[in-house]
Amino acid sequence: MDFEQNDNLSGPTQPQPAEPISGLGQTGPTMEPARKGAGWRIFWGIVLALSVMANIALFLMLIGVVAVFATGQRGILTEEVVREGPARAKIAMITLKGIIHGEQAENVYRQLKAAREDKRVKGLIVLVNSPGGTISGSDRIYKEILKYREEEDKPVIAFMQGVAASGGYYASVACEKIIAEPTTITGSIGVISWWLVVQELLEDKLGVLPVVVKSGQKKDWPSSFRTPTPEEIQYLRDKVITPALERFVQVVADGRKESLMMADVRQLADGGIFGAQEALKEKLIDEIGYLDEAIELVKSLAGIDKARVVAYRKPFSLTDLVSYRNRNVLRIDRATLYELSTPQILYLWSAY
Repeated sequence: MDFEQNDNLSGPTQPQPAEPISGLGQTGPTMEPARKGAGWRIFWGIVLALSVMANIALFLMLIGVVAVFATGQRGILTEEVVREGPARAKIAMITLKGIIHGEQAENVYRQLKAAREDKRVKGLIVLVNSPGGTISGSDRIYKEILKYREEEDKPVIAFMQGVAASGGYYASVACEKIIAEPTTITGSIGVISWWLVVQELLEDKLGVLPVVVKSGQKKDWPSSFRTPTPEEIQYLRDKVITPALERFVQVVADGRKESLMMADVRQLADGGIFGAQEALKEKLIDEIGYLDEAIELVKSLAGIDKARVVAYRKPFSLTDLVSYRNRNVLRIDRATLYELSTPQILYLWSAY
């Protein structure tokens, strides 16, 4: 018995066959687990693509905005609300400020065009704060205001602030009525001409002798290269100053025909200025007041009770800043020399 037990203990252990997994008694193939996170990778890929496209679109929009800001939109004016009111009835303020010249006249033209295209505009206030300027610029503004009144048949009044003299007054008489602030300076009905005589500077100081070849005696009258003779001064007066003055007097007489006779205007046309009280006494203006009085007058003439008052502004652009800086740089070129040496005939209060 002991022997049998020892044989069982010491004998080799036989391997046992594994139990079959399948019904056929054989092990099936091992399945590879599904790949995790594939869906999330696709999702984030789509998000990344959309983000890149959005950034490209934003970049192109930024370029467009910068381009508009840098150059400005030619001829486009923005509308600024000066007094709140119903949008269905507007009073537009046309601004005339500073020295009058061709660019200023063009600016007034654009403002009048914007008012003409807005059918909700029931009347205009022409805000004038100008000592005048060139004859042609003043006359263009005058004619554009008259044209608006004739074509649109809407009330237009002038509202004077600060200085509204000479060419500034010339433009104002195109309006139906004139209101001035109590401190306004106006009048200066007249013409002025000036130029520089540089003969002594050129010949005595710099040793430069100008040479002029002309086809006739009066071709260079007057000249900056010599002191004008009495004959030259009278020639300029007869050919330029007197006709321009006659034009000014006629414009004022036409614009103030309900208040002034031609003889009255001629008496006032000595170039003198008037304060608001004196101008009212001389019937150069109709009323003394402020912007609110001007607004009420337009509403009364237009037959409306309420209105929104708006002003037109040119959008700021980088071009304006650059051009402003360029204007401050003294440039001596042929055009500058021509302007300095050519007599300027102006509707301008020269004390400004």
